[in-house]
This record gives sequence, C-alpha cells and structure tokens, in this order.
Amino acid sequence: MPTLTIDNIPVEVANGATILDAAKKAGIRVPTLCYLEGVQAVGACRVCLVEVEGAKTLVASCVMPAADGMKVLTSSKRVRDARRMVVALAPYVARGIPVVGLEPSCLFGLRDEFLSMLPDETTGTLAMNALVFEEFLAREADAGRLALKLKPLAEKKALLHGHCHQKAFAAMGAVERALALVPGLVVETIESSCCGMAGAFGYDAKHFDVSMKMAEASLLPKVRAAEPGTLIVADGTSCRHQIRDGAGREALHVARVLEKALA
Repeated sequence: MPTLTIDNIPVEVANGATILDAAKKAGIRVPTLCYLEGVQAVGACRVCLVEVEGAKTLVASCVMPAADGMKVLTSSKRVRDARRMVVALAPYVARGIPVVGLEPSCLFGLRDEFLSMLPDETTGTLAMNALVFEEFLAREADAGRLALKLKPLAEKKALLHGHCHQKAFAAMGAVERALALVPGLVVETIESSCCGMAGAFGYDAKHFDVSMKMAEASLLPKVRAAEPGTLIVADGTSCRHQIRDGAGREALHVARVLEKALA
C-alpha cells in the first residue's frame, strides 16, 4: 500500500487509489468538475490539478495513481497561478466593466470552471459579467448602445459552425444576431456536433481517425458543398483549423466578418 504526503500530511491508501482518493482520505478538498464517483475518470476538465514534486506539469488528481513516496501540493504557487485571472479581473468586475472574450472555450471557463475551482462572491460576479464577443454586441444592441456602421459585403451568405461551448451555453442565438448586423448577409447555421478537434484532442495522432469521423459527420461535407463566395464562419480556433485542413476553406471569426463590413 503506497504512502504519500499531501500538503505535508502523510496518508496511506490502497493500491490503485488516485491522488484525489488520497486527498479525500487526508481530509483535503481538491475541487472537481467532470469527476463523478463510480464513473471512470478522464481528467478532461483539469479542475482537479495538483502539483507533484518532480513532475514537469500539473497533473489531474482524479486520474493520477498515488505512488509510494509521492509528494503532492494542492495549493502551491503553480496551482494558485491558475487562479490569478480572477484576481486580475476583480477590480474591473467590481466597477461593472464586462469581461469580453473572443475564444469561446476560454471565456466560458470564467462562467463555469472558475466557479467550481474558487466558489465565492468574486467568481460569481465575474461569471455574470463574462461575455463572449457576440453576447456583448447583442446586449449593447438591445440596450440601444451599439452604433456600428456596417456596409453590405460582396459575400451575401455566411455558413456558421458553432463552437461546442457556444452550443452548451446557448450562445448561438447571439452569434447569429451579431452576423445579422451586416446588411444583406444571409446566415445559415450548420447542424453539426463537435468539429472533432475538441480542444487539443484532435491534434494527437492517435485520435486522428476519430477526429476526422466527427468532422465528416456533417461539418466538412457542408463546407465543401458551399459556393466559393460563401463566408465560412467559426469562432473556435481549433474549429477553424479543422475546417482548413479538412475542407481547404478558410473560416473567419465573427469579429473578422464585422471588420470586413465596417463602413
């Protein structure tokens, strides 16, 4: 049975136990998001990161096996650095200044993962004031504060692929409304699932076949069938890479489409 120390507390666990199991036994709380007791853990959310002495990177405690002699820190500087964004943004949030992001997976982390890692009033306020670019535009337009001078584009149609986080957080309506600000632009949203990249998943050679099957389910065939003069729009960086590599078309972020339409 391995014996390890977590935050300088020695703890002995059964063979096959994880660092998260050991932390629980030692009475130390490690925040989790995707972990469900009794279900095989994958460490996808990275919320339960801890520092293991000698390891080059932080590790997901829910999947890392506890080893004899292991020294673990759950609140080291490296771990705390993951929380620095809250500290940096708090003064602006306190003044009611919205936090606007372009990359959906990054921005929505402020609305979800941060609340799980650091559940307090500050992160709650940050979550309520964190908006993706299109949500901010839609909000300002509804309030009568948006005065963008936009002209019609040479392209009359836009084919839109939604990022998984935009779909999960019901932000696609705002994305469509932002594109509709361009005079005469017809927007068609592709009925698609994940593009297959899933963050860094599709970059791994061993995941290539699965990644491409996901992309070929609906996204890539739709893009290939689009007329040459149709705009391809995708906010996710990985999504745009998948579209370029799989269909040979350049996809634009909504911000770049609006930039093209500035009068």
